[in-house]
Amino acid sequence: MPRPIVRLIRVTGQLALLGSACYLLCASPQVNATAKSLNQIFTPDLQPAGLLSISPLVEDSRIANSEELQFDLGVTRWAEVAFYHGLRPREEIGSVEFGLLNKGPHLLTVGAVNWSSRGGGVQPLLEYGYYREKDQFIIGGIHAARRNELVLGYTHQLTDRLQLAFDYQSGPGNSATAGFTYNLTPTLQINPAAYLTNTRPQRALGYLLLTWNLPLWHE
Repeated sequence: MPRPIVRLIRVTGQLALLGSACYLLCASPQVNATAKSLNQIFTPDLQPAGLLSISPLVEDSRIANSEELQFDLGVTRWAEVAFYHGLRPREEIGSVEFGLLNKGPHLLTVGAVNWSSRGGGVQPLLEYGYYREKDQFIIGGIHAARRNELVLGYTHQLTDRLQLAFDYQSGPGNSATAGFTYNLTPTLQINPAAYLTNTRPQRALGYLLLTWNLPLWHE
């Protein structure tokens, strides 16, 4: 069995007891899985209020933390919080986003993201999204490592279950990516992607995310 699949199964196993308890208390067959983000960048569409997403992640260690558990929660219609627990190496990461505009196809979001227990400081984020029924376009900027970096994103809804995703973040240590999100069930989705690094020598790196959506309350 390929190593990324084995690692994903191992990380997912650490969620078994937590996930079972949340399912018994909170799960609903009517909730629909939605893409949590693009492959690399944050997105201006916020998590629905009361919806918790639990996501085990495995990726090449040259991207970031090679094994990670992610938790995303919509607090209100205009606020989302996220917490990432890194396993290799041990690291805690926090982020928050606020919606400034959600009118028709236009979205505008600000955030303070990627606060890490290993240092580096909070990274301010500003993004604009133009969301149509099948195609979504994202442009914005993030201040990281004393640099202003460009973020770009595009998704296309190919079928009811399958969404293609492409994104880019400028600066060393970042990449251009291509991947897809596939809804396995109404509450479970998988997102594999390939990263092509900005810095030379350019490398193609692997990424795999599994997301389970649980409604905790309804607004």
